[in-house]
Amino acid sequence: MMTPKRPGHSHAAMSLRALNRALLARQLLLTRENMKAARAIEQLVGMQAQQAKPPFVGLWSRIAGFKREDLVQPLVAREIVRVTAMRATLHLMSATDYVRLRPALHAMLLKGMEEILKARGAGGIDVPRIVGAARRHLATRAQTFAELRLALANEFPGVDERAMGYAVRTHLPLVQVPTDAEWGFPGAAAFAPAEQWLGRPIGGKADLEHLVLRYLGAFGPATAADVQAWSAVTGIGEILERLRSKLLVFQDEKGRELFDLPKAPRPDEDTGAPVRFVPEYDNLVLAHADRSRIVADRDRHRLVTKNLQVKATFLVDGFVAGTWKIERKRATATVTVEPFAPLNKAARADLEREGLELLEFVEPDAKAHEVTFGKPVAS
Repeated sequence: MMTPKRPGHSHAAMSLRALNRALLARQLLLTRENMKAARAIEQLVGMQAQQAKPPFVGLWSRIAGFKREDLVQPLVAREIVRVTAMRATLHLMSATDYVRLRPALHAMLLKGMEEILKARGAGGIDVPRIVGAARRHLATRAQTFAELRLALANEFPGVDERAMGYAVRTHLPLVQVPTDAEWGFPGAAAFAPAEQWLGRPIGGKADLEHLVLRYLGAFGPATAADVQAWSAVTGIGEILERLRSKLLVFQDEKGRELFDLPKAPRPDEDTGAPVRFVPEYDNLVLAHADRSRIVADRDRHRLVTKNLQVKATFLVDGFVAGTWKIERKRATATVTVEPFAPLNKAARADLEREGLELLEFVEPDAKAHEVTFGKPVAS
């Protein structure tokens, strides 16, 4: 563990491996922890949830003995919510975090809306009237966005339906309503007003300093550019300067300043790291401008498809070493591991063991589980 220094002063450089181990410790990927889903999600400051299933896999890789109901139950109990948050993307957050952090994200969401409306040539639409109408419709019952757009189209004929939907999604704090679907949500989930769903107001002061501190606790040590890459909130450099006296300041191998919480874990760089399967869209691989602490620059392009889908990855010695996917054919479920480079015998054995356990979690009713390895392809 690196010895804490005086806050506000620059300290020795942190190696790439030291940054990697710090990230893994905070992301609950050095060892599976004994904690509830809401607490784990708070430690991660939300889990990207563009699709319903990945957060379940992400928590399985992080929490000891995790079962599906361990996430479904707090979703139904309204302790965890699926909401539009960082980078204007869907995330799972604890209800407590969402209420406190949503005001800090509001300006970013509005800016994103303005850019989308301008790109669609819809910058002149009457956003307040449209948002007010949406609020009125949603107050009566939860609705999918297809239903809501239809209602708005009838009320505002000739106005771009997609633009109206985006304006509503970014202006109004909304929660997706969980169901008894396999992974907690159907493909087209209904939305309800967050204040109505949670029974408490969503608003108040935008505490950007708190947002930055929470990020550092989950992803630090980090630069201002890293915080902005995760949140899409601008002006991070000024916020870090205000916080400098409370933070430790390191340097990376390129001489850039890295800010961190004094009491955050920073394990020794030679700390062992087990193999782990990380799901699609996981913030582990998205939350830094410089992602070399988790994936080599030469491999970064392999993680995102042409249509911007973020692939599931696996870690060997703490770093992304390839991608994986699960396929079901009749009674057999197979996880195919696609390494970026040849794997040694020990890593293959660990991945096979972990892969079989993953299949037990994702495809418990399959009669047969298999782990296959693809051949490495040059980047």
